[in-house]
Amino acid sequence: MLWLKALHLIFMVTWFAGLFYLPRLFVYHAMSDDEISKERFQTMERRLYYGIMTPGMVMTFVFGIWMLVSYAWAVYGQSGWLHAKLFLLLLMLVYHGFCGAWLSDFKHDRNRHSPVYYRWANEVPVLFLVGIVILAVVKPF
Repeated sequence: MLWLKALHLIFMVTWFAGLFYLPRLFVYHAMSDDEISKERFQTMERRLYYGIMTPGMVMTFVFGIWMLVSYAWAVYGQSGWLHAKLFLLLLMLVYHGFCGAWLSDFKHDRNRHSPVYYRWANEVPVLFLVGIVILAVVKPF
């Protein structure tokens, strides 16, 4: 089980690295004026989203579900902290989807948001991280 937990955490860190960095790229992309910069940001954003974030997300869920099926649900299935953590993960999936939509908007030159909007959006993963780590480690309820 410790190997599953270690792999789950490794891929979670990978996913969060992308969730922290992609909106920051969107800030700079929204501020860019020249085509060379816009193309460079599109390439960086696409590679981050499809090459790091999404595989990290998928593998986080693979190992997380594996742990749930193997032992966690039997031990913690009635615990409120686990249900709260799963709810936050659902919200993270929604946020990941928003990142994909913003990526598509930039790809098709349809960005409707200011750099300030993306600066605020960049803070959302911090809330998820704090909540999930506290729930998983402290198990408050």
